Amino acid sequence: MAKVNKKVPVVDDGSWAALREFTAARIAIGRTGNSIPLNELLDFKLAHAHARDAVYSVLDVEGITSNLQQFKLPLYHLHSKASNRAKYLKRPDYGRKLNEESLTQLAACDVTHSDVAIMIADGLSAAAVNLYAVELMQILLPKLLNAGLTLAPLSLIEQGRVAIADEAGYAFRARLSLILIGERPGLSSPDSMGAYLTYNPKPGLTDESRNCISNIRPDGLPPSAAADKIVYLISEALKRKLTGVDLKDNAGLLEF
Repeated sequence: MAKVNKKVPVVDDGSWAALREFTAARIAIGRTGNSIPLNELLDFKLAHAHARDAVYSVLDVEGITSNLQQFKLPLYHLHSKASNRAKYLKRPDYGRKLNEESLTQLAACDVTHSDVAIMIADGLSAAAVNLYAVELMQILLPKLLNAGLTLAPLSLIEQGRVAIADEAGYAFRARLSLILIGERPGLSSPDSMGAYLTYNPKPGLTDESRNCISNIRPDGLPPSAAADKIVYLISEALKRKLTGVDLKDNAGLLEF
């Protein structure tokens, strides 16, 4: 008579399980035989679906535009060379450059030199930008103005990637560009927004010229803390006349 194999019980390491309350990472999920438990598998698939949804989410142009009016600054609606989401994902280089219509629009605008040009772009998670960009701006703009900094017109960019701020910041004649953009979604963070700062923005710069503040969201770096960090880095960047690998976040460190 053939021996019937008993079901292998779910095994969970208790020492790891205690750490689950401190992180959304998939640790101590256990196993059933050579696989993970069904509930964990379903959770993984749901998280993957949320991440895909974030990538294909759409920037709430009307809602953000309405909310940005409270700041009483000129607002430009711009678009990258990526005409749609499919093109944006297949051709990252298109997302780094403004289309001809946007370039013409900026060439015709009457702007003077300013300290900071702020852009808001969808990036890889428009959902994150829809949720947190205006909230961050409400905290950030008063701090910048209180610091005596001058602001260029705001811009809202569709199908944009980080480097598109170089072109827009250069057109606005700004000493520094700041772009708020949706980050690549993770399996536990489909709603993460990033902020990238570049001193003396101009076309042709690469990533070592920028500073990044990542994971802006309630479960990561809250908008209030992000605003403080952005103001600190902007102040240091304008004082030292640089950003990127040569600009370090030394806020709160002891000086000797």
